[in-house]
Amino acid sequence: MLDKKVTELINVQINKEFYSAYLYLNFANFYKSKGLDGFSNWYMVQAQEEKDHAMLYLKYLQNNNEEVILDVVEKPAISMEKLIDPLKAGLAHEEYVTDLINTIYDAAQNVKDFRTMQFLDWFIKEQGEEETNSHELITKMELFGTDPKGLYMLDNELKGRVYTPPSLII
Repeated sequence: MLDKKVTELINVQINKEFYSAYLYLNFANFYKSKGLDGFSNWYMVQAQEEKDHAMLYLKYLQNNNEEVILDVVEKPAISMEKLIDPLKAGLAHEEYVTDLINTIYDAAQNVKDFRTMQFLDWFIKEQGEEETNSHELITKMELFGTDPKGLYMLDNELKGRVYTPPSLII
């Protein structure tokens, strides 16, 4: 049986991961409307990853005989005018998610819940990758995004991203 606070935080995290998927679908739609299919693809893959993250947390609670509480997923309310806006909002969101995961880890550590801490290790590593990817996209957009040829090449690069399901065993 998991600590009550840890269980509550993981249930919140499930909702936040589903919100992340909605947010990234919103970004994908924005880029699709701008004719940037590669950027759209990149965020479609992101959305799938976030949905799977939610499902991993959900399965973790189920495997520990804890109640899963699904909450309402908010509609994303991010203003997007410039092509870089979703990228910057995405980085800020990933930093927020990192903080949420660190909060769960801290709660688990306080009650010496080593199994949950080990489970969260994968997500902590994943968040480092997510933040790095977000930084790199912003850097590339700042370098090449104002040049039509550069933007075209960057968009084509992002078309090549494919979804790879997480290999985390819970």
